Amino acid sequence: MADAKVIPFDDDRSRGSAAQRQARRRGSRRGALGEPGEIGAVQSLPGRERAREEGPVGHEEEPLEQSDADGRDGGLERRVAAGLAFLRRRLTGDYEVDDFGYDEELTDQVLMSLLRPVYEKYFRVEVKGIENVPAEGGALIVANHSGTLPLDGLMMQVAVHDHHPAGRHLRLLAADLVFVLPVVNELARKLGHTLACAEDAERLLSQGELVGVMPEGFKGIGKPFSERYKLQRFGRGGFVSTALRQGVPIIPCSIVGAEEIYPMIGNAKTLARLLGFPYFPLTPTFPWLGPLGAVPLPTKWTIQFGEPIPTDGYPPEAAEDPMLMFNLTDQVREQIQHTLYKLLVQRRSVFF
Repeated sequence: MADAKVIPFDDDRSRGSAAQRQARRRGSRRGALGEPGEIGAVQSLPGRERAREEGPVGHEEEPLEQSDADGRDGGLERRVAAGLAFLRRRLTGDYEVDDFGYDEELTDQVLMSLLRPVYEKYFRVEVKGIENVPAEGGALIVANHSGTLPLDGLMMQVAVHDHHPAGRHLRLLAADLVFVLPVVNELARKLGHTLACAEDAERLLSQGELVGVMPEGFKGIGKPFSERYKLQRFGRGGFVSTALRQGVPIIPCSIVGAEEIYPMIGNAKTLARLLGFPYFPLTPTFPWLGPLGAVPLPTKWTIQFGEPIPTDGYPPEAAEDPMLMFNLTDQVREQIQHTLYKLLVQRRSVFF
């Protein structure tokens, strides 16, 4: 009912007095006989004039308003009921997690809702090439890594979840440091992250999951600002071996915008060793401004998914061929690097 159009009684295009309608019919008949079909001014009925001055008759509007109110109330009641049911399941433990600790319901209803404003309003992420991500079955998304803190992985998860027609979930492979930090460990597991090892990756891919990996690791995320958008070494090609064993496509992914959120101008290595971190970043705002310095800069992001690189045409023993793994790793790396340069040329500004 909210889309229904209410035509006021004073709309002469669609309604008129009875005398006006009769005059129109007479005029039409005269026009048909070859006489002028003009209609002279017709005096409206006094009652209709009063109705025009007073506006539309109240009882014509009331059912629509009442229906809209009922719809809003009903929608609110449904949301409240759904929220209470969700809380009841969380309190009673009546929800499911998989063997890796992934909680799909919590991810969809809570965690994605918390990340989405950052994705849409703060970083204003633009997604390209989402059609290259398959609608079903296992696939390995390989992306560049940057930004001092791993926000790029989270934004990539939102991009796949919100923009893919099938609403797929991306399962990220994370470093072991993620799973030893309090709170972060639990949230990562709930979001579907798991340890970056071949066993976990192959198990997820064999179950038809979409898996994401960032082979640069700490070398990429912790590199100085002067080396931004220059890909670091992709390890020994373990992700290629995993894809070959499972016969799943490799999808290169290039992320522009994350490099500038925390411009890393220095690294307090001594403090990093004391804290057990791979690096301790020094940026223009952190740690000089305290907690305020930890707020990322609102850069404009672009995430582009490239054309899949198939692996199902290779024989089973190909996963043990070091030369093939090297060639495929280099192919993926070059495709990501080329796309990064292309996106940087197209970018108007870091922030717009």
